[in-house]
Amino acid sequence: MKKSVFALMSSILVAGVALTGCGSTETASTTETPAAADKKGSAEQVLKVNLQSEPSTVDPALAEDATSGTVIRATFDGLTRLDADAKPINSVASDVKVSDDQLTYTFTLRDSKWSNGEPVTANDFVFAWLRALDAKTASSYAYQLFYIKNGRAYNEGKVKAEEVGIKALDEKTLEVTLANPTPFFLELTAFYTYFPVNQKVVEANKDWAMNADTFVSNGPFKMQSWEHKNSMVLVKNENYWDKDTVKLEKIDFSMIEDQNTELSMYDAGDLDWSGQPVSALPPDAIIPLKDSGKLIVKPKASTYYYKFNTERPPFNNAKIRKAFSYAIDRKSIADNIAQSGQIPAMNLLPESMALKPGGYFKDNDIENAKKLLAEGMKELNLTTLPPITLTYNTSERHKKIAEAVQDQWKQNLGVDVKLENKEFKVFLDDQNTGNYMIARAGWNADFNDPINFLEMFYDKKGGNNDTLWENPKYRELLDQVAKETDAAKRKELFTQAEAILMDEMPIAPVFTDVNAWVQNDKLKGVQVDPLSFIDFKWAYKE
Repeated sequence: MKKSVFALMSSILVAGVALTGCGSTETASTTETPAAADKKGSAEQVLKVNLQSEPSTVDPALAEDATSGTVIRATFDGLTRLDADAKPINSVASDVKVSDDQLTYTFTLRDSKWSNGEPVTANDFVFAWLRALDAKTASSYAYQLFYIKNGRAYNEGKVKAEEVGIKALDEKTLEVTLANPTPFFLELTAFYTYFPVNQKVVEANKDWAMNADTFVSNGPFKMQSWEHKNSMVLVKNENYWDKDTVKLEKIDFSMIEDQNTELSMYDAGDLDWSGQPVSALPPDAIIPLKDSGKLIVKPKASTYYYKFNTERPPFNNAKIRKAFSYAIDRKSIADNIAQSGQIPAMNLLPESMALKPGGYFKDNDIENAKKLLAEGMKELNLTTLPPITLTYNTSERHKKIAEAVQDQWKQNLGVDVKLENKEFKVFLDDQNTGNYMIARAGWNADFNDPINFLEMFYDKKGGNNDTLWENPKYRELLDQVAKETDAAKRKELFTQAEAILMDEMPIAPVFTDVNAWVQNDKLKGVQVDPLSFIDFKWAYKE
């Protein structure tokens, strides 16, 4: 399943889109400069972190979740890499030139190597990008490459690979031609779908990215071992082009689902980090950690929500979807369960990109919820609702939020909802195949523009649109966005599109999220940027 994407022509972001902190949220930065890292002394440079769940893959073309992205970002490097403010800086590319019409990017690659010692070439990027675009690869994120000329057409089988705007002029020069000017393109080249892969390695073994013996990467770290569902060990990559900046010698990842166990391990000194964005803290620990002054909180461009399978009764009816959404008490959940400065969401876009502050509907609107439920059931000729299941992946936080929502639906609508917990990979697979009714979801921004959220729902076959919802007017508005260069007009088009989404309600927003965690006082330089990406390249122990 593939999603349509729209190249944005304005170099000015929508007013109010710049990533800013949530007003009520305590913030803290953990990023240190490489110079500071040189003062690390003689501490053992081993980082111990819990991923909470097994990565679904560490193949850049196939990854679609934050856990996989954390490992990929540690083991791979793109043309660019994001700094602490989520701004792109040169990485494998030592230089980039952009044509006057903003359509052609010419990247000059520095001397760099794969972890097996082979040189990284421009062709490695061409191969990786075409592979992600190839429909046979079934990349959920193929649409992120549709900004490239003929990227979408190639994905749909309408043109040949040679017609896609990706060319290796020589081993060190990559030329990329875009379909339309895309001001955030250098942010995209720092995203893992744009990372290179080693062609010989990939073609020799289809499971190359699922075990340490065959895994080859080009980033700060390489994989030493992977005991599935238990642990993963990364070690410093001696072939990395910027190896002198990397101070950590090893990253030990555990994969423990229980958040209380994780926090206990942290308290015992067996972990250097507990909480987001690699896992989550137990909800009951948030206030004590905050009161002790140990809790670190940073805003992020992220929304926590529930999604409906809109092709499965009774959620094929918009009024019933709205009834379930309106009956949620978001403020209670944010204040009493999340507890870290989360803000109730009555729209999809996070606070940093909000088009309509305050949202499109009223929180905890029980009266309207009851009315809409009755009307929807009448339209479907139902006297009672079929059995309804809410699915979430293993997490104490997700469990407590789901239990609260379950209780609210019972109290406010008189509806019994069964809760179902699933292991993360199964949870993802079931959503991708439509095997769910209501499911927990969340979206962290991949880049800083509203299109990154709204484009998910362009059509029912979209790579990340598991709701199976689509709307012709919604598509038309986003098509207009692709051609609009005026920032104010773009904002109005986005607002109209989001209003349609919130009126038909394929998703029920709950709150805009934050990252909250605790860390070893001696750990410095871990970069958690405003998009919620975590990068260990600059980390070290004092």
